[in-house]
Amino acid sequence: MKRRFSFLAALALFSAVTLTAQTLVKPSAPTPAQQQVKPDPWAGVRFLLGSWEAKTTGGVAQAQASAGYAFQLELHDHLLARHSRSGVCTAPDDFDCQHSDLLYIYPSPNGSALEAIYFDNEGHVIHYGVTTPKPNSVIFLSDPALPGPQYRLSYELLDGVMTGKFELQMPGQTEFKIYLEWSGKRR
Repeated sequence: MKRRFSFLAALALFSAVTLTAQTLVKPSAPTPAQQQVKPDPWAGVRFLLGSWEAKTTGGVAQAQASAGYAFQLELHDHLLARHSRSGVCTAPDDFDCQHSDLLYIYPSPNGSALEAIYFDNEGHVIHYGVTTPKPNSVIFLSDPALPGPQYRLSYELLDGVMTGKFELQMPGQTEFKIYLEWSGKRR
């Protein structure tokens, strides 16, 4: 009986000492090295932010147009959105001069890359993978395994001028063809 009591007494004493030690020792604030700093998911595409003018400069669409678009962070910076608006346009009959679209860029589910989805007033929906091959440059590329054409949308900022291209690669072809090119400055 004495042994059992001694063991229980020792266990109670150990618990009391542990609880006292836990209340006396306050955890210190984490050092900067211990703090987890989340990387900025928008670092490679921040150059897009703002309102831009756009004037077509070429492409097989043969459109002469001026328009505008804006990239802005939305939903508490969880989404980067591009909104476009039509302007003056002359083009062949099969080109929609009243074009409008939305492009939403977001971190992939695992947070290691960016993805995007595009919608327009003609009913197109395009899913893109997003890469930033060099500073002030971004490429949106659709999945080549999906049926239909593969799409590539690119932007590059050089000396204050933003250039853009929308390209198509038709099934069975190996090269992209420029459908529409544009350039412009920040508004």
